[in-house]
Amino acid sequence: MNYLYFLYIEFLKRHNIPQIFGDITYYVIPFCIIAAALLVVVILLVLVERKLLGFFTQRKGPNRVGWWGLLQTIADALKLLCKENITPDKADRILFNLAPILVFVPMFAALGIIPYSSEFTFVNTSTNVVLYLILAAFPVLSVFLAGWASNNKYALFGAARSIAQVLSYELPITFVILSVVVLASSMNMTGITLAQTSCWFIFPCILGFLIMFISILAELNRCPFDLPEAESELICGYNTEYSGMRFAIFYLSEYAMMFANAMFISILFLGGYLSPFGKYLFSSSFLIYFEQAFWLFSKAAVLIFIMIWIRATLPRLASFDLLKFSWAVLLPLSILNFFIAVIIRWAGGLC
Repeated sequence: MNYLYFLYIEFLKRHNIPQIFGDITYYVIPFCIIAAALLVVVILLVLVERKLLGFFTQRKGPNRVGWWGLLQTIADALKLLCKENITPDKADRILFNLAPILVFVPMFAALGIIPYSSEFTFVNTSTNVVLYLILAAFPVLSVFLAGWASNNKYALFGAARSIAQVLSYELPITFVILSVVVLASSMNMTGITLAQTSCWFIFPCILGFLIMFISILAELNRCPFDLPEAESELICGYNTEYSGMRFAIFYLSEYAMMFANAMFISILFLGGYLSPFGKYLFSSSFLIYFEQAFWLFSKAAVLIFIMIWIRATLPRLASFDLLKFSWAVLLPLSILNFFIAVIIRWAGGLC
C-alpha cells in the first residue's frame, strides 16, 4: 500500500491539499470503497443465484422488475426497508437488536483483510490468516444472541443447531489451513499467494481443497448443509423472530460471507490474485493492480457458481448425518491432508 499512499499524497499536493488530510482519509477511503462494493456485490449475488437456480430447475427466475429482472433484488431490498421491525414483548431488546450488527460487521472487516492485488491490501499483518479466521467465526456469537434473545424455543433450537454445525466444521478447516501454512511457510495471505507463483496449492493439496470447500459450505449454511435455516420449512432457525431490515442484515451477511470465503479459498489454493497464465497484460502500468483484482474475482466467481450449482442439485442432509460427516469423515481426512503437506514440504515440494 506504500505505492498507493505516495501516489495519493502526490495527487493531493498537486491540488494544494495539506498532507494531514491525506493521512486521515487514506485509511477511510478504502473501507468506504469496500462498503459500496460489498452492497453492489451482494445485490448481484442474490440476483445471479436466483437466475441460476431458475435455469437449473427449468424456470425463468426474476424477469418482471426491470430488464431481465435486474431490479428485482433492489425492489426486494426496498420492500424489507419499508417493513416494520417487530420486537417480541418478552425478548431481550438490547441483545435482540445487537445480534444483526454483530453478524454483519465482522463480514465487513474480513473483506478488509483480503489482498485484492499486490498493492490493494488494506490490513496486511504477518498473521492475517488467523485474523480472518477469528472474524469469520465471530458470527457464531451473533447467532447465539439472536436465538437466545428472541425468547422463542424454535429460534433457540435453530441457534443450537447452527452453533453445533459451525464448531464441528471449524476443526477440518483449521487443519487444512495449517497444511497451507506449512506449504507456504507463511501465515500472511500475500505470502501464501506469492508462494504459489510456480504452482497453485490445489495440485499438491487437492484433498485439502475439497475438505475446505465442503466445510465452507457447511459454515455458510448452504445446501446440502442448510439445516439450521431450512428455508423450505415453516421456521427460519435462529432468526425466526426477525423482520424488516434486521432480517435483511442476516440475509445479506450470508452472501457477503460467501463472497469473502470464495476469495479466501482462491487465495489459499488458486493463487489468489496471480494470473493463471503466469504473466499479466498490463505488467508495465498501474492497471496491473486492477488485472490482479480481476483474476481474484474471477476465481471467486467460479467457486460461487459451483456453490449455487450444488444448491440446485443436492438434497438437505439429516441433522445426525451432518455432524457425523464432519467428525467421522472430514476431520480424519483433514489430519491426513496435514501430514501429507508436511511430507511434501519436507521433500522439497512437488512443484
